[in-house]
Amino acid sequence: MEQYHGLEGHDGPGHEGPGLHAPGNSNGGAVGVNAGENDAGAGLHAYVRSHRGEVEKQLAEWVRVPGVLGDPEHTQDLLRSANWLAAAFRETGFPVVEVLPTGESHAVYAEWCEAPGAATVLVYSHHDVRAAKPQEWDQTAPFEPVVRDGRLYGRGSSDAKGQVLAHLWAIRAHLEQRSSGFGVPGDSTAVPAVNLKYLVEGEEEGGSPHLAQLLEEQAGRFQADLVLFSDTLLWREDHPALCVSLRGMLSASLEVYGPGRDVHSGAVSGNAPNPAIELGRLLSLLHDAHGRIAIPGFYDGVEPLPGDLRQALADLPFSDEDWLARSESGAITGEEGYTVLERLWLRPAVEVTSLIAGDPLGVSRAAVPAVATADLSFRTVPGQRVEKVAGLLQRWVETTIGDAFGHSVVPDLTTAQEPYRTPDHPAVSALERAMAAGFKAEKVGRMGNAGGGPAALLSRSLHAPVLFFGTGLVEDHWHDSDESASLDVLLDGAVTLACLWEELAQTHYAKDDGDGHPGQ
Repeated sequence: MEQYHGLEGHDGPGHEGPGLHAPGNSNGGAVGVNAGENDAGAGLHAYVRSHRGEVEKQLAEWVRVPGVLGDPEHTQDLLRSANWLAAAFRETGFPVVEVLPTGESHAVYAEWCEAPGAATVLVYSHHDVRAAKPQEWDQTAPFEPVVRDGRLYGRGSSDAKGQVLAHLWAIRAHLEQRSSGFGVPGDSTAVPAVNLKYLVEGEEEGGSPHLAQLLEEQAGRFQADLVLFSDTLLWREDHPALCVSLRGMLSASLEVYGPGRDVHSGAVSGNAPNPAIELGRLLSLLHDAHGRIAIPGFYDGVEPLPGDLRQALADLPFSDEDWLARSESGAITGEEGYTVLERLWLRPAVEVTSLIAGDPLGVSRAAVPAVATADLSFRTVPGQRVEKVAGLLQRWVETTIGDAFGHSVVPDLTTAQEPYRTPDHPAVSALERAMAAGFKAEKVGRMGNAGGGPAALLSRSLHAPVLFFGTGLVEDHWHDSDESASLDVLLDGAVTLACLWEELAQTHYAKDDGDGHPGQ
């Protein structure tokens, strides 16, 4: 075991291009390369692995900054986290780096646009992290990173600081390749082959409530031909897959009211309305016997699953045993008629993420509670709109709840996010080729992302298609105890990104017509 302590208080280590036409298949399916024939790829792999110790040290140092969103005690840490990243961008060579206030947090913007005529790519990710319960962590304390068995443990190591750090080392490798071809003294004035803009926000874990405003206020600055969204998962370390879709998200709080106050159960048991029981009844009715969400009208408009994407998911190496071992989900449930991966990435879902009533902590008062509360998380798919789902939920509760109870349903439309699916675009093939080289893979599959994110917002605001590339794995324990990142995956991810910039530099493409799809 190796442990890093870092430095307390340490804060850090526009062009509009034409449009893309490239050889290769940009539709569904897998591509492969003979990685052994790719000398540039071999040089990139050798370069990033020679700097593995520096990657570990940087990631550990950044993880030690507890930039927890939503906790007032960590507001200053969010600024420290942003300053750390800004310094890292400057050290990498970016000529334009700024820290931008957004609500109670800060985003980091970096720009390197010195490739006239080349594509402009905006990379999106985030540096804020989820709160942690230290008592549930076994490997280390959440913000005391350790390296064990090739993994760096600590909150934010995978979601998403590791992903951002992979980008920084991709730039270093890319510049080394362009300046000298590796191992030979070269031109220290090398610049990226494409125009790069990075927007790393500090409010993603709270649903990005100020991102739309930021994109609107600085629309000209963020203009790009492509968006690369780096806050997603891979399928497996030994079988990379390109993510082509992201589900939408809607959170809602449901409260059920019974007595006017908590009442001793011995005095009223048998005739007082118990909101905990009624809330449990409502939640049990959310799904029918076939695992479908039972809210009337919920599936209206849901688009049929694309046949080529269903086949691509079926081609991924999958077994129930492997999935259960890696996800630690205990059992497989869900909507009948669909595979596990189709339910996970292509179908809607609803989960109960919090359930409170009575005396969940401390000594019980043996009282009938006045209020019972549940937090719901809906995942939506193309064809659904979160605002309509919110209305359907409200009407369903109104018509289903018992007459003896009051209720409140509060959908959080401020942080709601629409689903997104990457359109057919030549850059998809470029990313496939880059992933095959980066992971030394015979084939690169296709997958989706089960969680949400502001991909649709980015595409709509910037009039650009969104591609996805992240370095997370389901076994990284995002949002859970003992979060960790595979250092090998981070390094392969860095090589992938370095290859991608070269691929895009050799790809000519037509600017889209404003709907996120490439023009003709």
